[in-house]
Amino acid sequence: MKQKLTAKEEEIMQIFWKRGELCIRDLVDSMDDPKPGYTTVSRQVGFLEDKGFLTRRPIANIFLYKAAVSESEYHGITINDVVEKYFNSSYSNLVLQFVNNKKLNIEELKEIIDIIEGK
Repeated sequence: MKQKLTAKEEEIMQIFWKRGELCIRDLVDSMDDPKPGYTTVSRQVGFLEDKGFLTRRPIANIFLYKAAVSESEYHGITINDVVEKYFNSSYSNLVLQFVNNKKLNIEELKEIIDIIEGK
């Protein structure tokens, strides 16, 4: 899956990742005010289903939707895309960027190495 989420789609997915399976009405009720219209949310959920982020199952006269991709999986896909696009597919270059910008220090690097060696 190489599809990206828009900001609004990611907001919707955050609700599914947090709350689990929902119908459209419950999803709308979970959203911040001012709440978007039911039809708007329904359309966005349809897009997310088309992109493979959500699945649905019928129950009575409604559909229940749930995440088909975990939050962790999506973060991994997103990070991979960033590394590929901005760091020449090199995770070392990504780490060096953090070091050069003083976002990661030697102690944190040592902790990372200890975690890696422990696996």
